[in-house]
Parts: sequence; C-alpha cells; structure tokens
Amino acid sequence: MANINPEGRHYLGRRLSPKVWILIVAVFLGLHFVPWAFPTILHSMIMIMLFAIMGQGWNILSGYAGQFSFGHSLFFGIGAYTSSLCFVKLGLTPWIGLFVAMAVAVVIGLIIAFLSFRYGLTGPFFALIMLAFAEIFHMLAMSWNYAGGANGLLIPLKGNAPAVMQFTEKAPFYFILLWFLAMVLLFTWKMEGRRSGLYFQAVREDQDAAEALGIDTLKNKMLAMSVSAAMTASGGVFYAQYLLFIDPDSTFGVINSVEIMLRPIIGGPGTVLGPLLGSVVLTPLSELTRMAFQAYSGAYLMFYGAILVAVIIFLPDGIMGLFTRLFHRRERQGR
Repeated sequence: MANINPEGRHYLGRRLSPKVWILIVAVFLGLHFVPWAFPTILHSMIMIMLFAIMGQGWNILSGYAGQFSFGHSLFFGIGAYTSSLCFVKLGLTPWIGLFVAMAVAVVIGLIIAFLSFRYGLTGPFFALIMLAFAEIFHMLAMSWNYAGGANGLLIPLKGNAPAVMQFTEKAPFYFILLWFLAMVLLFTWKMEGRRSGLYFQAVREDQDAAEALGIDTLKNKMLAMSVSAAMTASGGVFYAQYLLFIDPDSTFGVINSVEIMLRPIIGGPGTVLGPLLGSVVLTPLSELTRMAFQAYSGAYLMFYGAILVAVIIFLPDGIMGLFTRLFHRRERQGR
C-alpha cells in the first residue's frame, strides 16, 4: 500500500506552528459543548471516537509497522469479554477491568506475534493468521457457557454509577472517549517522531534494509503488536460498558475487523489523523447504509467493499494523502 509523502508527513506530524496548536486546542475545547449544542448526534459522535481509537490501534501495527492485520476484532472481543467477565463474575470495576483487558490482549498479541514473525509470516500470510485467531476466539466464545455462549453476556444495569462506568446519560461516555481519543492521538504523534516510530516505519519500508542497519525487526514488530492490541482492546471495554451487552458475533465477528481497518485505510494509513478522519467519514455513512439496506442482509457489506476498492484505486494514501498533495501543490504555486 502506498504511503504518505514523507515531506508532507513531516509537516503534518512534527512541525506544528503556534497557530496550529491554538486551533487544535480551540477545536478540542469546542467539542466539549457538543452534548448541549447537538444532543441528537451524541451517539454518532461516540461511535466516531470509539472506532477512531480502535482504528488507531490497527494503524500502529499495519499503517506504521506495515504488518497488515485482517483480524483486529480479536483484540476488540478480548477487551469486551475480559472487562465484562471481571465485572459480572468477579465484581471488579470496569475501570480496573480496562487495564486487565489491555494486559490480556497484549499477552495474546505477543504470542501471535512471536509465532508469526519468528517464522517469517508477513503480508497476506500474517493477515490470514490474524483472521484465523479471531475466528478461533469467535468459536470459543460461542461455546463457552461461562461467558453466555452464543446468547451473549448481559451486563447488570447499576443506574448512574460512575464507579462501575455506567451512566444514565450518553454525555459522560462522550467526555470519557473524547479525552481518551485525545491521549491516543497525542501518544501516536509523539511516537511518530521518536525512535520507536521511526523503527516501525523502517520495518514497513524495507525489513531487510532495517535489519542491515542493526534494527531488531522482531522486537519492534512485537512492540507494535503490543501497543496495537492494548489500544484496540480498550475500545472493546468502552463498547461493552456503553451497550451493556456483548455476544460473539458483535465482538469477534469478521465485520468488526473490516470496520476497524477501513477507518485508517480511508483516512490515511501511517498517519496520526488518518483513523480519525476515516471514522468521521465512514461512521455516519455506516449508520445510514445499515438503515438503507436493513431489508437486504449483507448488502451494506457490498457497499463497504465498493468504497474500499474506490479508495485503493483513487486515493491509495487516503484522505490525508489527498490533503498532503493539495498542500504541496499550493506550496509550489506560491513560490
């Protein structure tokens, strides 16, 4: 997959002028008024931020480190089920369950990464390995009666109980996800310019050349997997507490893997803002498509496929790639 122009990436990702920082802070503060100014779009905003967070998790591994995954619903489902079981069965608050879920996802991710990368599985082979593990966990969840089996797991409603991440209004979830998304974006922006981020990109561009330069590619790919798994699992935790119900199909299902990876692909893989831009475009479109094609099972998936093909053909670098090209064209015209 083509990558963003490095010069444009540097401009957009590293050299932010005071005016840009002021704009970022102003937009971030302005978003705090959405629950009161636009209450009808609150659910859509929550889903946009939720998929932007999980899309960024996919982006760390596949966009920056170049290890394409087709099974990130694995970590989404692990996050949802781990925190929910800790709460329902053990009485552990989801605030703590969040970190337990991230830790479990990291351990499983590292096992998969070691088995895959240690024996040279990359490209389509790694993508299929991720899909296979997601399906394995899907089948395990379907047959695991302790976790509700195919009927799913209903999380007990405690009313307005912030201590267990439950609220009677959507606004608290909106603010939690807004701040969490801001931390995820800041983390990715910082990572992009540090040694680990540069190593990820070196592995993505040419693994043999990276190894020749002394970069431990196995270590860095496993690090990327760890960060990616933890970030995606956190989305599963928030999803479970927001809807208070999970089942194997809605968590480990392949459609979630498609939903997660489409955001960064459309927005721009290997960029800080790509997953967010892709989520802003695709999440409302997804809701509209589901309603329009609800009478035709699977029709909206065909629509997704058409979008993906069109993006790969006409916008291989995603929306961020288009912005970068327009910026450089304008810059050259101004000289």
